[in-house]
Amino acid sequence: MSRQYSPDTTASPAPESDTEPAIQAADLRLGYGDEIVVDLDRMVVPRGAVTVLVGPNGSGKSTLLKSFSAELEPDTGSVLLNGASVNERPPKELAQELGLLDQENTAPGDLTVESLVTHGRYPHRSFLEGLDAADRQAIDRAMNLAGVAHLREEPVAELSGGQKQLAFIAMVLAQETEVLLLDEPTTHLDLHHQLRVLEVVRTLNRDRDVTVCVVLHDLQQAARFADYVIALHDGAIYDWGPPSTVVDDELLAAVFDVEATVRNGDVPQIEPRRAID
Repeated sequence: MSRQYSPDTTASPAPESDTEPAIQAADLRLGYGDEIVVDLDRMVVPRGAVTVLVGPNGSGKSTLLKSFSAELEPDTGSVLLNGASVNERPPKELAQELGLLDQENTAPGDLTVESLVTHGRYPHRSFLEGLDAADRQAIDRAMNLAGVAHLREEPVAELSGGQKQLAFIAMVLAQETEVLLLDEPTTHLDLHHQLRVLEVVRTLNRDRDVTVCVVLHDLQQAARFADYVIALHDGAIYDWGPPSTVVDDELLAAVFDVEATVRNGDVPQIEPRRAID
């Protein structure tokens, strides 16, 4: 089921026809074993924008990110980053252009924040090569942007959940990639740290023109922070576009099984009323 996006259209699934894609997928089928989770004909992540993937559990959001980062090879079809297949790129070369923060992240108990963030520089160094001035500047910039510079000597294991997530975001930022993928970066965080994470994402996009594709569960936050929303339903694109055109009563009912009133303004305001049986 889809609303505005037609798989048969020759136009890119992005609101403006002249939008340049950072990532594009075609004839994509993704699954685990015999189970197909994602089946779509075409999808574009526009360059220089914040795109948010939304949808219920099991709709294929995290699976899509895994294919974008070459963690999951498609059963059929292709994923292109800057026009080249992600599955045909050497991992280190791919990591110089694309950063990924998974849902679950762990670090050795005695690893400090600064040491964790330093790991983000691995695509730019040989195995035995030490840090140079450019590496140290990138590490400092990443910690400052994520707001964890004051925690640089603290063990990651002793941080709060929100601080730990910001430290891992700093690690990905230290890669200094032009494309950033984030899989549910605000899950299990209090509201303060949720907003802090999303503000970092928006600052990174605005100040450094980084393309961001992020999975969020909170549709209201998606509407506030996204340039584009891609709504997934049963592994296919239900709708795409700016939040003001995508987030409405029909989307809540058809995709999320929620009866709600959506008031449109600069940012859609969602008032849920009841779950639809």
